[in-house]
Amino acid sequence: MTSPEIAPLYTDVTFHGPLSEERAARLIRSLLPLDDAHVVDLGCGWAEFLLRTLEAAPTATGTGVDRNAVDIAHAQSNADARGLTDRVSLVVTDVAEWQPDRPADAVIVNGASQVWGGDPLQHTVNALTEAKKLLKPGGRFLLGEGFWQQEPTEAQLAAMPIPRDQYGSLADLVDLAHAHGYRLLAAEQASLDEWDVFENGHGRAWEHWLRANPDSEHAAEIRAKADRQRGWRLRGWRETMGLAYLTLQAP
Repeated sequence: MTSPEIAPLYTDVTFHGPLSEERAARLIRSLLPLDDAHVVDLGCGWAEFLLRTLEAAPTATGTGVDRNAVDIAHAQSNADARGLTDRVSLVVTDVAEWQPDRPADAVIVNGASQVWGGDPLQHTVNALTEAKKLLKPGGRFLLGEGFWQQEPTEAQLAAMPIPRDQYGSLADLVDLAHAHGYRLLAAEQASLDEWDVFENGHGRAWEHWLRANPDSEHAAEIRAKADRQRGWRLRGWRETMGLAYLTLQAP
């Protein structure tokens, strides 16, 4: 069955993840200075974080890559409206198939380490490895990645599509980055409020569609997706899985 078009997530949230305005500004500052730099955002969604980074660095250019054509179209519309058309390239493709045309001064992989596919246990390693290939020596890497805030119970693991060994602690995540040659410049984590704002916005898109299309042949499919996401969140990862924001310096 082909899923119907529903209201995109960006109608209810600003960023493609649990991220407040204040934290976003702080993370962008952690990547500066970016004078005449090139910034790459992989799995960028609608690229709001990339666009704001370019606004904070008026001589920088950027490339955003995501396979979701709807999100990229929205990103392009925003870039055009904000006078960034000539400084950003937005590409619809799988990240694993994308070929860069220049090295990057900064790379962003924000909650998107799965974009290279493969074994979930290797997602973080893939992000650390692939970002280093793209970066100039000494470049900066902003990694938004999951970790366990507390040890998940068997019931929580059964309620979410995340294997126990996919993540470790925040300290484990930083150690892994260091083992790949990076040095930590800053570490933060999403708050519960940021998670709730993001998840509530995500859920509203489904519920708004269901209310507007009660007799659709797709209603049962959409309702099942909304219910599954709610179960993952409330019975699984809420207050158990965290999202770390690491600003790393490449070797």
